[in-house]
Amino acid sequence: MVNYSERSHDVQMADAAPPGSPGKIKYLICGCGSTGYNVVEELYKETDSILILDKDEKRVEDLLDQKYDAVVRDLKDPDLFEDLPVPEVIFVLSNDRDANLAIVRAAEDTYPSAHLIARATDPMSKDMLEDAGADVVLYPQEVIAKTAVHRVRRLSAARIARKLYTLLGSWEGTLGIVTHTNPDPDSVSSAMALAAMARDASDGKLKARILYDGNIGHQENRAFVNLLDITMERITPEVLGECEHLAIVDSSAPGVNNALDRDARVNIIIDHHKNGTHDSTTSDFVDIRPGMGATASIMTQYLQELDIPVDTKVATALLYGIRADTRDFRRNTSPQDLNYAAFLLPLTDRDILDKIMSPAVSQETLDVIGNAIRGREVVSGYLFTNVGYLRNRDAVPQAADMLINLEGVNTALVYGITDTNIIFSARNRDIRIHIGKVLEEAFAGLGEAGGHANMAAASVPLTYFSMVKDKEDLLDLIIDPILKRIRRIVGLENEANHEV
Repeated sequence: MVNYSERSHDVQMADAAPPGSPGKIKYLICGCGSTGYNVVEELYKETDSILILDKDEKRVEDLLDQKYDAVVRDLKDPDLFEDLPVPEVIFVLSNDRDANLAIVRAAEDTYPSAHLIARATDPMSKDMLEDAGADVVLYPQEVIAKTAVHRVRRLSAARIARKLYTLLGSWEGTLGIVTHTNPDPDSVSSAMALAAMARDASDGKLKARILYDGNIGHQENRAFVNLLDITMERITPEVLGECEHLAIVDSSAPGVNNALDRDARVNIIIDHHKNGTHDSTTSDFVDIRPGMGATASIMTQYLQELDIPVDTKVATALLYGIRADTRDFRRNTSPQDLNYAAFLLPLTDRDILDKIMSPAVSQETLDVIGNAIRGREVVSGYLFTNVGYLRNRDAVPQAADMLINLEGVNTALVYGITDTNIIFSARNRDIRIHIGKVLEEAFAGLGEAGGHANMAAASVPLTYFSMVKDKEDLLDLIIDPILKRIRRIVGLENEANHEV
């Protein structure tokens, strides 16, 4: 270890490597108050190639006594870096705003290839330091605030995960995990993860059964279930009667986009949508986080926090669930979704993922998309299209996904009718409206509706009208007042239709 401050200035001139010479050092610390000292201690765990500059002679003496390399320098001196080795990284950490700014400017001129990390002493100096050339600017108060919030969130997440794990570990028998109607990869993968947690927590004493209603119609969703060989059962009163405990995933309440009665006793609710008015006090565990892009992200966090081994099948399902619900991280994506996807990626089966994402498209899906294109009407950026009668309801959102990309369209609303329901799907790029709330208002009292600001869906059960043979005439009869409501809500009553 070389001690620069114990030499005379003449010796330094002779022996120390000036900027541009072969002599180099890993870290140069400018200013060593409490912040600088903590940084030095942390860096010293990695290397002793550290030189400290400080204006306080007593502080430098103390550092030398602790066997650190330190030298007394006026931090505002334009020749601050004269006769020093070339650093890879410079930390500018004094509590003097003007000194820090002078150091950054001098370093930018003297060591243009060095990385510059500077401390801001107040919010205003952040921009000044960045403009002067600092690569990273840290404002300690802001760092502390963010760290505190992050730690609280991690602590809260760990406690929530542990609560669920303890609850599952206290049960025996059968846990019925109910996915939402016409389950998608987010719902199915979340159910798989909850089943894995139940097995781990109960040492196999709690058997999990994944239950669903409706259809798995989207070609990618069918490929997802088939390729991963996921065992799912149709939900029936008999099956429910065999379950001592019930959980719902990717639905916010019993009877909200699932086959349960609205007054059903549900023990566990996990979702990333805030729909419904279920009294959560009747459930043992409720975790609803609208800020998450997918329920699969919440489930991944549980597994990660609890350090539960994630097998390839579950990891592949969860990653695809996150990707599908965030549309490859382009929709409603939070930083947490990206973090959990990164955690899952090395654990997945890449070949299966590729096959899931490249399935064959059915003829009916192509026909529905063709009908949607041919029947489109556009009003001031709002596209409406009726695809008529269909068997595969998943073709409706696929058509909406395609038509939202049409030039001149800000909102795409696609609707059709099956044997049992009128299906409505919407996509939106207009920041002035929240399409989920628009559909909630338009379908109030008629069926289930809701979603996000940029995507939403609605469904109206036909009940005793399901026996009507001419479904397309029935669709026109029921949908007309709903479309009028939507036009009124978004302010299109007096606008004329045109094609694009």
